[in-house]
Amino acid sequence: MTWLAPGELRPHEPMSRHVSWRAGGPAARCYVPKDRDDLVAFVRSRPAGERLHVVGLGSNLLVRDGGLDATVVLTHGALRGSAVADAEARRTVLEVEAGVPAPKVARMAARMGLAGAEFLAGIPGTVGGALAMNAGCYGSETWDFVVSVTTLDRSGRIRVRVPDEYEISYRHVALRRPEDGEGQGSAGTLPLEPEGEWFLSARLSFPQGSAAAALQRIRELLARRVASQPLGQPNAGSVFRNPAGDHAARLIEACGLKGEREGGAEVSRKHANFIVNLGGATARDIETLIRKIQARVLHDCGVTLATEVRIVGTTA
Repeated sequence: MTWLAPGELRPHEPMSRHVSWRAGGPAARCYVPKDRDDLVAFVRSRPAGERLHVVGLGSNLLVRDGGLDATVVLTHGALRGSAVADAEARRTVLEVEAGVPAPKVARMAARMGLAGAEFLAGIPGTVGGALAMNAGCYGSETWDFVVSVTTLDRSGRIRVRVPDEYEISYRHVALRRPEDGEGQGSAGTLPLEPEGEWFLSARLSFPQGSAAAALQRIRELLARRVASQPLGQPNAGSVFRNPAGDHAARLIEACGLKGEREGGAEVSRKHANFIVNLGGATARDIETLIRKIQARVLHDCGVTLATEVRIVGTTA
């Protein structure tokens, strides 16, 4: 398998190489920027009508087997910077680029004696992805700690934004529409993906704590992950959002769907809110199983499960 080199624009790149499910069709074009400046220059150079998708580790994404008529930009190898932006007696602000894996931020903060970032060790994606969906686990969410973000829009414009400019809720982040005459559109929100604005970096603020306690907490959380999640098989993390007052995994298991299969895809026998690729699963297998779960839970429990994963592209 030949991976993309920084600065390379490759046509018809199989997205199965770049998503954690290891399934799915090709992107029309795929690009790995060399660094932030190269990313900005690349976005500015693309034709106005060309669709762009920015992808980190691909841990929350399914590309249908027919592929994606767009240019995919892979940030994981490029936006990898992290540094202390501000340090005070009680809090420290870290500036972290969007391609940094969330677990790396958890370890960095812990070693600095900061508290609160430990949950990021359980997020199997990048900071950019965590920002885009307000990823969270173990009682914490990404935007609980955001001071500001730096974004890049489709025209190549860079902005610094603060949380008040977004509508933020459980697994949901959307840019508020301008109400002061800047831009167009009525009051409401604008989706950030797949086009619009993308996160380049974030400033995250954490209180002072104990390095030993934070590192121990990370070890405990990782042990819980290993015990409860099918980490040894290709998966995309939690497939469905938890409905209010309940858990998607409980509902799926109550419907007798653990171990349910569709081609090479299976509802994990270890955690019912995970779908694993047993080997050779197609995107169609995975999506069919997703729809089957939704239909069964709605029929048996009267609950509509919303997907946490993004599904893009066309069917084969």
